[in-house]
Amino acid sequence: MSPPRVRPQPRRRMKWGCLLTVLLAAASCAAPFASVLSASAQLANQEEETDIGFVEGGSAADIPPTMLAAYKKASQLIGRHVPKCRGMSWPILAGIAKVESHHAAGRTIAKNGDIHQPRILGVLLNGSGQGGNTTTFPDTDGGKWDGTATGERAVGPFQFLPSTWESNGRDANSDKERDPHNAFDAALGAAVYLCGNGRDLSKTSQLKAAIFQYNRSQEYVANVSNWIKQYRAAASGTAKGVDLGGVSGKAKKVLQAALAQRGTPYSWGGGNAKGRSTGVCCSPSGKSGVGIKGFDCSGLTQYAFAQVGITLPRVASAQADRGQRITSKGALRPGDLVFFGYVPGVDSTIYHVGIYVGNGQMVNAARPGTKVRLDPVDAMFGFAGGARVL
Repeated sequence: MSPPRVRPQPRRRMKWGCLLTVLLAAASCAAPFASVLSASAQLANQEEETDIGFVEGGSAADIPPTMLAAYKKASQLIGRHVPKCRGMSWPILAGIAKVESHHAAGRTIAKNGDIHQPRILGVLLNGSGQGGNTTTFPDTDGGKWDGTATGERAVGPFQFLPSTWESNGRDANSDKERDPHNAFDAALGAAVYLCGNGRDLSKTSQLKAAIFQYNRSQEYVANVSNWIKQYRAAASGTAKGVDLGGVSGKAKKVLQAALAQRGTPYSWGGGNAKGRSTGVCCSPSGKSGVGIKGFDCSGLTQYAFAQVGITLPRVASAQADRGQRITSKGALRPGDLVFFGYVPGVDSTIYHVGIYVGNGQMVNAARPGTKVRLDPVDAMFGFAGGARVL
């Protein structure tokens, strides 16, 4: 957000994906990769929340439910605060928040929107050079929001400077406080800032101008615009339907088996070649599959391929060793396994697997609290190629 600032570097927490060999073979969607992540600077802009995955199908991709609710509410309230603003929508706010904080990745998000465990703070803008920080910004809030009276830090999921928050912050959750560390307040404040005196964000030129004002970098504009495009696709429901008319043989049987499980609960460690099963405890965020009969990501793929007599390993990274590897999304065919990893080209960092159905979609068992469904391939980060097992 103007004035120019560096990208926030929130404290990292362990992430998880479909179980890698470092964890229990029975629990297939978990993997701590703190050491790998710390060694890979390229992942600085790809951090997801602790439980990577999707919320409601057709709504959003990798957004925690409370964050999504905040974006939607802000887009509904903006008319009260900037009456002349046009074209504000939740995908715009989601695109900004994705790049700024990865939707408060690794933080505890209360239902009222409070994000305080821990707060999201950028580097101290003291001209030290850390993270590209070359300009000194004097303190304006006495440390109220950024925890220091020696200078300024960008704060919250939308990374406001305290001085910018002072003029743009709004109370969206009706607690009589404007808090940049609250998802609802921050989302509405960002909407106000993007709208300016009354932009029409349905026009590409004005939307890009608003994004550029948020961070004066054309690379930033391109990055945010890409995420907005993906979230708009999710919002329009492009992942709701699938046509298997052109698919035949074993690929069709695999997809039919996987698609038949739509609506089945995600279960941490659940599922195998025989079908649904009760999961185990627990994911890094404490989510348990105990008492939940269903599938996790690699449990679902293991089951679907078993229907045509193919035995897959229990973990996603091991499944990547099977069949012919596919390196580009454009080369994927229906029935291919599709993988996602933390470090490109390093299969040991693969954290997730789905089954490609065509038209940019995959059958997906995403994370605790969701159900098996169709999701856009592009909505998950870290595409690690595919495997043609059939």
